[in-house]
Amino acid sequence: MSRLAGKKVIALVDEEFEDLELWYPIYRVREEGAEVHLAGAEKGKKYIGKYGVPAEAEYAFEELNSSDYDGILVPGGWAPDKLRRYPKVIQLVQEFHAARKPIGQICHAGWVLISAKILDGVTVTSTPGIRDDMENAGAIWKDEPVVTDGHIVSARRPPDLPPYGKAFCDLLADNSQK
Repeated sequence: MSRLAGKKVIALVDEEFEDLELWYPIYRVREEGAEVHLAGAEKGKKYIGKYGVPAEAEYAFEELNSSDYDGILVPGGWAPDKLRRYPKVIQLVQEFHAARKPIGQICHAGWVLISAKILDGVTVTSTPGIRDDMENAGAIWKDEPVVTDGHIVSARRPPDLPPYGKAFCDLLADNSQK
């Protein structure tokens, strides 16, 4: 039996997501047995990544209830700057944070967590380009491939995807033990 069987994860999507940073974690979590739902502002809309890879939203943000899910993945690229503008996205991230459920963020995805105001005192990493933003939000920033602080897993960029995917899956599996 897969260690994440029965788990459900939201993967947020919007235009110009970083292709690998969306799809790699989705496939990694699915390989472990979890169900992953792609969610965008519009259900059924096909969003296009920075390098042309499409991702169709299976759900609209407004349809989702955080209590129905075990974790959330926020991709990098330019999508986070759009995602942070949706009140429902901020609400979902805040609810996952309050429930101490796994939150995965890579590259520029930290912008969403900044807008959700959940980083004060949290140790994270991100693309170095938003280090100042992360620190100004109260985060303790480290230049490491992957940083896990409680229920938040963060990574810098695509070369860090293998350890990021493993860390998120480990956290999701560990969270089920609680």
